[in-house]
Parts: sequence; C-alpha cells; structure tokens
Amino acid sequence: MDFALIGRLLGFLLICLSLTQLPSAGICLFYGEPHWRAFVSSALFSVLAGGALFLLLRPDRRELSHREAFAVAGLGWILACVVGALPYLFSGLLPNFMDALFESASGFTTTGATVVSNVEILPKGLLFWRSLTHWLGGMGIILLSVAILPMLGVGGMQLYRAEVPGPVVDRLKPRIRETAKTLWIVYVGISALEALLLWLGPMNGFEAICHTFGTLATGGFSTRNESIGAYHSAYVEWVVIFFMFVAGANFALHYQFLTGTRASYLRDPEFRLYLFLLFAGGVFIASLLVLDGKEALPSGIRHAVFQVTSILTTTGYTTVDYEQWPGVAQYVLFLLMFVGGCAGSTGGGMKCVRLLLLLKQAYRAIYQHIHPHAIFAVKLGQKTVSEEVMQSVLAFSVLFLAVFVLATGVLCGFGMDFRSAMASVVACLGNVGPGLGVTGPAETYGPLSQGVKGVLVFCMVLGRLELFTLVVLFIPEFWKK
Repeated sequence: MDFALIGRLLGFLLICLSLTQLPSAGICLFYGEPHWRAFVSSALFSVLAGGALFLLLRPDRRELSHREAFAVAGLGWILACVVGALPYLFSGLLPNFMDALFESASGFTTTGATVVSNVEILPKGLLFWRSLTHWLGGMGIILLSVAILPMLGVGGMQLYRAEVPGPVVDRLKPRIRETAKTLWIVYVGISALEALLLWLGPMNGFEAICHTFGTLATGGFSTRNESIGAYHSAYVEWVVIFFMFVAGANFALHYQFLTGTRASYLRDPEFRLYLFLLFAGGVFIASLLVLDGKEALPSGIRHAVFQVTSILTTTGYTTVDYEQWPGVAQYVLFLLMFVGGCAGSTGGGMKCVRLLLLLKQAYRAIYQHIHPHAIFAVKLGQKTVSEEVMQSVLAFSVLFLAVFVLATGVLCGFGMDFRSAMASVVACLGNVGPGLGVTGPAETYGPLSQGVKGVLVFCMVLGRLELFTLVVLFIPEFWKK
C-alpha cells in the first residue's frame, strides 16, 4: 500500500474541489450577497491543504493497485463531504458541524435529504452550491478526476472500477480517459437541454439550472420548499419526469443511441425491466388515486408517474405529499426505494440489473430442483453472466439488507418509530431523500438527533459507493502492505 500515492491523489482531489467552490462565490457577488467570503475561505483552505499533500508527498510508483484505488475512492468521497460542509459552516447558516456535514453529504451522494426547514430564505450562493454538489456527485467526483489523471502519469481504470455503479463496468472507449470524457460530454449535453426547457417554462434561469443539477444527478435539492410542486405547472412536471427517466437509465445506452445505435435501449434487458417498473408502478398508483377519489384522471396520472419516477430513479423531487395517498401506494413507493435506477446511471439503490439477476438466479435454482443434472447459465441478453458476478450480486444484496436492518435497529434505539426509521434508512442508503413518517415529503431531517444524522450520513456515503468501496476500508487486512 503506497500511502504517499493515496495522499497525493487526495491532494489533487482537494485542489479540484477548491475550484468547484468559486462559481458559488461568483453567484454571491452577482446577487450582492456577503457569503462569497465563506466560499473563498473554503476554497483557500482546500487548495492549501491539497497543494501541500500534492507537492510534498513523493510516491514510489505511479500506477494504482486495486486496494489503493478503493482507498482513494472511499476516502475521496468522505473528504469531499467534509470539504463541502465548510461553506455552510463559514457562512454561519449551518453552524452545527453535523448539520453542515449532513447537507454536504446529501448533496455529493445525490440523496437530497435536507436539514433546512425553509430553503427559500437561503442565499442564492448556498442554493447554487447545494445543487452543484448534486451535479458533481451524480457522475462522480472520482470519475471527473479520472479524465485528468493520465496527465499526472496515473492510470485511471482502477478508480473507474471502484467508483462506477453496477456489477459490470462498461468501457465505451479503449482508453479510460476517453471513456470518462465521453460520459461527461453526454452528461453536460443532456443537462444543457433540460436547463433550456425548464427556462422556457415558469422557472427563471437560476432555478432552471439548479433543478437541472438536481434532476440529472437524481439528487432532489430544490430552491423551493414545496419542491417541483411549488410551480403548479404540468409542463415543468413532465419535463422533469422525462429527464429523471433519462438520468435513471444507463448513460452508456444514451451514448450508443446518440452515436447511431437506435435500438440500444430495447435490446438491453435491464432497461426493459426499468421501463416495466415505471409503467407498472405508475399505472397501479394512478388507478388507486383515481378510484379512491384522491385525484382526477389527468392529475392522478401525472402525479403518480412523477412520484414513481422520482422514487425509482432515487431523485426525490415531489409534487404532492404522498403520505396522504392510500397505504398500499406508499408501500409500493417504499419498495421502489430499494430498487433504484439502472447500473451506469446517476441513480442510487440496489439497481435494476441486480434485481434482474436475482430473479434469474431464483428461477435457475427452481429449475435445477426439477432438473438436478441440467446446466443452466444465467444470461443478460445474449451474454452469459459469470459466477463471479453472480456471487458479487448475491453478496451485495445480502450486505445491503443487513445494513438496512442494522441501521434501522440503531435508529429505533435512538427513539425513532419503526416506520420512520425503516423509511429514513432506505431513503439514505438508496440515496432517495424523502422517506415516510417524520422524514416524509412534507418534513425535513433537521429535528433528528445528532446521532441519528451521523448514522444516516454514513448510510448515504455507503449507498453512493455501493457498499464494498467503503466497507473494505474497515477491514484491517486491507491496510496491510
């Protein structure tokens, strides 16, 4: 384990983070807000600390090992969350460190849970910073750095494997640097399109950019207390629905579509399951709302589709208080919190591909009970899934459920009711944002105790890094040379 190499790369990440804070300082100056000093102070602290690590440490080699990549990815996200909390602290708007860390971690992990009860009184610079942390975290701070790492003489494939969600990593280009650049070009292009469409509606330019950051990152931070529902605009809701849907799909499919492979979506079995869950969930909940008399047909369909898309993609935007819906509708949304979007998307959760592979594994087990000597390979489309990948999927699923059960028990120990504890844990572990009960769509996480917030921050980072990247850091053998 080359600790100098790890420290040097973390120093480079700190320098990058310092640069990302300058646009928010510019927003403060543009609107005449005094909080620009908080961003400048935070940026100076980051660049000085990062520069010291980068210039003083001299690694023995330049190539990352598998373990070092996990260390950089895991520690990098933790470091980003801590540095991201500094503007909240220095501005005095969130003087409590745990609250500032919670807001920062929620931003970078694209969870969208907030401790702020009235976001509309926040200065524009802080609102922009909250949304920008979403956008950066959506595609991954580490992935952003990967595009530049070859300039430092460091190979990036190990970092890419440690950061990119999903059991299988797709490379769009032969070189990892080109892959990272391609993903970012697609990401930026789709973001620009959504911002333009939202700006053409009732949102001003600032709101359009902030909500674009929250949508494409499947984050959910809004500039309004009532989230997307504050605009009372069917146009805005359908635009956000479409781009949440896009953000929850594999970005490799978007690239293939844009480069001429028009049938790439429907040929992908994970995307078909993703589409089915959205359609089935939307139709089912819309039927419940209309038959129960809660909504008229047009608004019932729109609100049901919006909420199902928002929860499944782990975006967390809301247009209505879904806790006023029938209990079975809330139960469906709760289950969708576990699933999440597609692998290779900006969404959280367990991912549709893992659910699909678990279902195929269950079918294989049943089939082999009937035909014990049959050889049955699990396939995704035309590709056979290796046993190594299947074991990884099973291990991830067991670990995800184990963390969910354990964290729920800890929150209950802090005095939370069982329903709220379960929903809060899955909302943070799956990077969804709003839960049920005391953390429902009409509530915030602000009143929770410091201990509960600490547990949920850990769940956010754990879920964003897909468990293994962070869990391995707690194994003593991992750090042995």
